Amino acid sequence: MCPTPLSHSTLLQPRADALPPVPWRDPHGVSPADLAAYIQQLEDACLANPQSANLRTCLGMAHAVNYDVYKSMDALEDARAVDPENFWAQLKYAELHYRLRALNRAEEETRRAADLATNAFQLAIARKQMLEIRTLKHGCARNVHWTKPLTVPALVFSAMIAVMFATMMWK
Repeated sequence: MCPTPLSHSTLLQPRADALPPVPWRDPHGVSPADLAAYIQQLEDACLANPQSANLRTCLGMAHAVNYDVYKSMDALEDARAVDPENFWAQLKYAELHYRLRALNRAEEETRRAADLATNAFQLAIARKQMLEIRTLKHGCARNVHWTKPLTVPALVFSAMIAVMFATMMWK
């Protein structure tokens, strides 16, 4: 799918309750030049409208499509700071943690987004994301909390290596 060309007719001024339009349907099919131009437009719009959490949310999403995690995280955190009650900013912040596989944090942030949902559609999206996070957590070993010290296992492993080395040198 071809992205819609960016033009001056596509203004990035959202309604009070809506996100600005995205100039493509498939984020994986957008050219890097179009994405860079869209990010620049969003950054300019954020400077012109610093109290718009929706613009900052879209900027965070655009940075995520561009695989720029740190800028995406910064933009989404700014969106949440501008409007702590913004459902979309909270949900996309949680989704970024989910995509980074920080599942415990993603679950916590998605729960906050579900609390901010103002209609059934938003609640359904938050619940679906929560289900995906919990499904991934259930079958994942990455969320092990390392609360026990590893000193003893490291010493035993080192001793085993030393014994193997001594045995090999003996022969």
